[in-house]
Amino acid sequence: MLRLTELQLPLDHAESALKAAVLERLGIDEADLLQFTVWRRAYDARERSAIMLVYSVDVEVRDEIKVKEALRKRRDVQPTPDTSYRFVARAPEGMSRRPVVIGTGPCGIFAGLILAQMGFRPIILERGKSVRERTVDTFGLWRKRVLVPESNVQFGEGGAGTFSDGKLWSQVKDPHHYGRKVLTEFVKADAPPEILYVSKPHIGTFRLVKMVEQIRATIEALGGEFRFESKVEDLDVHDGKMRGMTLADGSYLEAEHVVLAIGHSARDTFQMLFDRGVYIEPKPFSIGFRIEHPQSLIDQCRFGPNAGNKILGAADYKLVHHCANGRSVYSFCMCPGGTVVAATSEPGRVVTNGMSQYSRNERNANSGIVVGITPQDYPGHAMAGIAFQREWESRAFVLGGANYNAPGQRVGDFLANRPSTQFNSVQPSYTPGVTPCNLDTALPPYAIAAIREALPAFERQIKGFAMEDAVLTGVETRTSSPIRIRRNDGYQSMNTQGLYPAGEGAGYAGGIMSAAIDGIRVAEAVALSMVGKPMPASR
Repeated sequence: MLRLTELQLPLDHAESALKAAVLERLGIDEADLLQFTVWRRAYDARERSAIMLVYSVDVEVRDEIKVKEALRKRRDVQPTPDTSYRFVARAPEGMSRRPVVIGTGPCGIFAGLILAQMGFRPIILERGKSVRERTVDTFGLWRKRVLVPESNVQFGEGGAGTFSDGKLWSQVKDPHHYGRKVLTEFVKADAPPEILYVSKPHIGTFRLVKMVEQIRATIEALGGEFRFESKVEDLDVHDGKMRGMTLADGSYLEAEHVVLAIGHSARDTFQMLFDRGVYIEPKPFSIGFRIEHPQSLIDQCRFGPNAGNKILGAADYKLVHHCANGRSVYSFCMCPGGTVVAATSEPGRVVTNGMSQYSRNERNANSGIVVGITPQDYPGHAMAGIAFQREWESRAFVLGGANYNAPGQRVGDFLANRPSTQFNSVQPSYTPGVTPCNLDTALPPYAIAAIREALPAFERQIKGFAMEDAVLTGVETRTSSPIRIRRNDGYQSMNTQGLYPAGEGAGYAGGIMSAAIDGIRVAEAVALSMVGKPMPASR
């Protein structure tokens, strides 16, 4: 097959126009076109009054050799790459050893799925509850101010990504097309088929809940085993090799191959690993606020007269500003038509995050406006970043009223450094509630100064971004893990053989797609190790 790229058509093009464009590009008659499928559909909105759809299409033609020869100098017509997934190993019949996966976020789920598909019957441990039970507990915080420390936005089946916009794209290098494997498995689990071809696929929370359950059922049907409310309290490491682990209920589980996919908020587990001598180092992360605007404002700024078009959907944005004080401020995890949610996992602390449903039809748009933090900002040992995060989360709890309300401020008041007393045209979406105040002390002074400089700069890119009534809600601290659990070329811990740090918590991913891809890579490493094969250099 051949892949045609950069086929541009008007936003309102007729259904037949794409086929006509394919024929024109190839220079063939309709009878010589056997079939075609859309590989990717994006849009070019640089000219808001004339937004174009941009297609990549895979085609099958009658005489491919002849067509290829005629078009050999064109870069926009190339052979279609093979994106099919191939397993690197198969579990031998009667293999009694079983790998263990700790964590059921995107990384852990895909590590478990790949291992199960290769016949290794993984045991998958999750400190939290199943996704539906976890959802009930999460709504308990949002509606009743009741936090369950082991079952919330951060902990439980599906991981932190379950309560998010469900973005399924990433900028990680993916030469082996693992991302295609992820999308294909999601579609099998009842995700909308369009995620296979739209340029920025997303799913949303409610659909993710059903999909997580379906993938769990697939893993179990292949011999995998899920154990919920099974927190790992300690590792048994002998002569630098994994032997097993002790769980919170006192039971012991033997394991020589352990995928550590614990997410970025498993702070007590990070401390246990540090205490056991597993090699950990501090890493950069970011902190800031959530900002909310009317979604209609963002749509109008991005799409102009085409705002509201069904194909375009709710508009997003991506912003960055380099400040005079040397800091960088950028938008993070932008959620079109979404809500700001309570995302703490520890009592006496307030953390924010963003979430959207598949429809993205809530009134407000929100995103994190965050400032880069480096280990130089929190000197000390590898766990110092966690203490730094906790300091600002605790301060936010107090500023909000010590009842899990979040502190908030109108952008106009924030820029003028005066307390807010009420919210006006933009009402904050965070529940259980937002307490108007002055956010001047909610972050370090250098972060406040950087955000105050960045907001007017963003206004120059999106008119209305620094509008008086836009709302800032604090604080956003869980942008990524504050640590990295270093691993070698075989994906194992630098000093603990058989322990495979993976995903966002270990510092190797940032989002659903990159975490899932890392889970696949690590699962392959585990499988090859268990059957005694070396890691191929190409993987």
